Amino acid sequence: MKPELMWLLWAVALTFGQMLVAVSGATLQVGLPLLAGNRDAIPAFGGWVGRAYRAHHNMLESLVLFAALVLIAVVTNKTNATTLFAAQLFFWARLAYAVIYILGIPWLRTAVWLFSVVGLALIFWQVL
Repeated sequence: MKPELMWLLWAVALTFGQMLVAVSGATLQVGLPLLAGNRDAIPAFGGWVGRAYRAHHNMLESLVLFAALVLIAVVTNKTNATTLFAAQLFFWARLAYAVIYILGIPWLRTAVWLFSVVGLALIFWQVL
């Protein structure tokens, strides 16, 4: 297996972990009966739970791009040291982003997000 695919697998695991954190927090905040229902009158999540929810959704948006780029790089046989570094950069930046976002550190969160975007851009330029 190409190492970039392993980093994609870890990114999927990170996304799943973020989902579990967000759902656990939501359950603590509003209770399981409300979450198990149709959610027609669910309140907005506050504090760290809201941040965990937003971080998870941001990861879902980024994961689609990361997966497409990694798969294109692998299928076209354009993987190299740069794509591997970029995949690692993406993963570690996204992990840091999730933790920093849940902790509520806004400017650092944005800076770390930018590192993950650099990872995406590096892979993009390698497959052009």
